[in-house]
Amino acid sequence: MAKPKGEGGAAQTPEEFAREELRRHREAAGLTQEGLGERIFTSGAYVGQMECGTRRLRPEIAELIDRVFGTGDYFTRLSKAFKPKYEDYFAEAAELERRATAIYEYASTLVPGLFQTADYARAVMRGGNPTALAEYVDGLVASRLERAGLLDDPATPEVWVVLHEAVLRTAVGGPGVMAAQLRHISACVRGHRITVQVVPFSAGAQGALGSLVSIMQFADAPDVVYTEGPRVGQLLDYPALVQRHWKLYDLARAAALSPEVSLTFIESVAEEYAACAQT
Repeated sequence: MAKPKGEGGAAQTPEEFAREELRRHREAAGLTQEGLGERIFTSGAYVGQMECGTRRLRPEIAELIDRVFGTGDYFTRLSKAFKPKYEDYFAEAAELERRATAIYEYASTLVPGLFQTADYARAVMRGGNPTALAEYVDGLVASRLERAGLLDDPATPEVWVVLHEAVLRTAVGGPGVMAAQLRHISACVRGHRITVQVVPFSAGAQGALGSLVSIMQFADAPDVVYTEGPRVGQLLDYPALVQRHWKLYDLARAAALSPEVSLTFIESVAEEYAACAQT
C-alpha cells in the first residue's frame, strides 16, 4: 500500500499524516488550538505540540478528539498505526528527545541512556530482567544504542549532564565495564559534544534531584520535563512545575564540581576501575 502524500506530494510517515489530519480537522471545525484543548481537557499548547510533532498522539487523547469531531474511531486508529520502539512510559519522551534543541539531564544512580556503552546498557537491562531471553535483552540494548545516535550531530542538541558521584561509584557490569563507560563519557566531553558536572558525596543533600530528570528545550515549543523511576516515567509541561525543576537543576549545578574538575574526577575513577579490572 502506498504511503500517504503530504501537501508537497512527498510520502509521509504515519506520524506526519496523523499530525496533518489533526490540524486539518481542527481548522475545518473552526477551532483554535486553545478551543480544541478545552474540549479534550488539555491545553492549547499541548494541541500545538501534537500538531508540530513534539508530542505523540496518544490513544486516550485520540478517543477524545474523535468525540469532538464525530469521526468514529478515525484518530484512535491513527494513534495506533505506528508502534513506538520503547516502553510506553518512555516512548513519548524519546520522541521529544529527538526534536529537542537542548537537553539538560541529572542522574543519581545510573549513567543516562544517551551515554551508555553497549556493555553497560546490557548490564543495566539484564539487572532489571534477570530471567529474560538473550534476544529480548539484545533488542533493548539495540534500542538504547540507537538513541545515542542523537549525539552524531556535532552541535545539536546542546547537552548538559549533572551526575551524582553515586553514578560513578555504582559498579554496573564490573570494573572493566565501568572503566570503558567512564572513558566514553570522558571522550564525549573532550570531543566538545557534551558538558558534564559531578555532584560529590561531600555536597550532602544539596544537588539531590531524584533518580533521573531531563529538561528538554525546543525551537518552537515550551520546555518539557521528564522524570523517571523504576518502570515509570512522567512528562511535565505545566510552566510552574517546569520552572521548579529548573531551579532544582540550577541548585544541582551550583553544588557540583566545575566541568574541568569533574572531567579530571571522572577520568581518575575510570583509571581506578581499569586498575581493578587488571587485578
